[in-house]
Amino acid sequence: MATFDPAWFGYAALLSLLATSFAVRLSRVRIGIALSALFALPIAIFHWSGPGYVLLVGLILLTNLVLLARGWFGDAKIRFSPEDQELRRLHFEGLSAANARRLIDQGHWISARRGEILIRENQAAPSLFYLADGVATVRRDGVDVGTVSGGALVGEATVLDGSHATGTVLLASNARLWFIPAHALRAYLGANPEIAGALHEGFARALRGKLASANARIADMPPIA
Repeated sequence: MATFDPAWFGYAALLSLLATSFAVRLSRVRIGIALSALFALPIAIFHWSGPGYVLLVGLILLTNLVLLARGWFGDAKIRFSPEDQELRRLHFEGLSAANARRLIDQGHWISARRGEILIRENQAAPSLFYLADGVATVRRDGVDVGTVSGGALVGEATVLDGSHATGTVLLASNARLWFIPAHALRAYLGANPEIAGALHEGFARALRGKLASANARIADMPPIA
């Protein structure tokens, strides 16, 4: 009769640790590792083997399975409004449901009137804006140079580093907006560095879309005589 190899416990524990690192917040992974190391300490000091090894890897496995289950059940309880869901789909799809919910909750939804200025030329962007509905005009040196419409981010190019905007953005129609003040966004990312990478990817994607639209507009312009 074949004997059970306790090394399989070790493989399962390591796999669960790997899965947890992708599925839940990094702080929870650290907690799991710390608890496992705490139980491993007497085994290392007293050179226990056999049942001690099985106990250690069993605890690693159990701890991380509990963390995984908490993450999954927590995400299942999270709810998004239709506006929230569209914002997440367009710009925060790289974030987990929990991280997207927390980030959106740092900002505010408002209805704004035509003519309101979101960003001023040669000034730092006061907030990151998401234009859920409506149209905004981009103006440089007093000349209209483009527009952005529903679904676009406004201010993503400069909001994180505080550099000055190259144009003024003002609403050309009544609009529905989500915004998060620049200082609040920077503080939130500083406290949650694990989500910064996914947010940067969303910003880069938005900028590429704007560049493609600008190139298309230039291509459609009549040639200069």
